[in-house]
Amino acid sequence: MAKDVQCAVNSCTYWAEENKCNAESIFVAYHSSKQPSNAEETDCKTFERK
Repeated sequence: MAKDVQCAVNSCTYWAEENKCNAESIFVAYHSSKQPSNAEETDCKTFERK
């Protein structure tokens, strides 16, 4: 597992100083009917608005 998870979305409740994600776990999903081939085809489902 990654030691540090970076996040620039400061409107998320899990965002911390220095662009750190302080969620205990993260869930990334895809939003198309096929497996993603680039970052734009994925979504962070861990996001929770502050």
